[in-house]
Amino acid sequence: MSSTGKSTYEGFTAEERAAMKEHAQEQKKAARRSSRADKAAQDQRDVLAKIAEMSESDRIMAERLHAVITAGAPALAPKLWYGMPAYARDGRIVCHFQPAAKFRTRHATLGFSDLANLDDGPMWAAAFALTEVTAEVEARVGALVKQAVS
Repeated sequence: MSSTGKSTYEGFTAEERAAMKEHAQEQKKAARRSSRADKAAQDQRDVLAKIAEMSESDRIMAERLHAVITAGAPALAPKLWYGMPAYARDGRIVCHFQPAAKFRTRHATLGFSDLANLDDGPMWAAAFALTEVTAEVEARVGALVKQAVS
């Protein structure tokens, strides 16, 4: 079969490949842990360590979001997901923070999975661009996270 048009697909970017490798390492590390308490404590430490490694602007946002999410939805457990801070219920990701530096974007993103109860009619936002975390943003994120787990 011959193709009449040029294909623009060139495979995964270096950043995407790195994220997939991080995810594989996270899965292997999680499988080696013994008890649920050990896993939860190590997941928390892993998230805080990943946040500490971020560039200053991403780190500041991630620290504030981590505080808002863990306070607003204590049922969500912090864990790494593709090398990003994420928050899960029963082991399944509900929301995550994607730092701008991760994929060299101009803004960070707070994303929600299909498990988040954010439904609002036939269409609703599942990801939010962030350039800074103000008191207003914290309040909105807190409300979204509470809604997501309700």
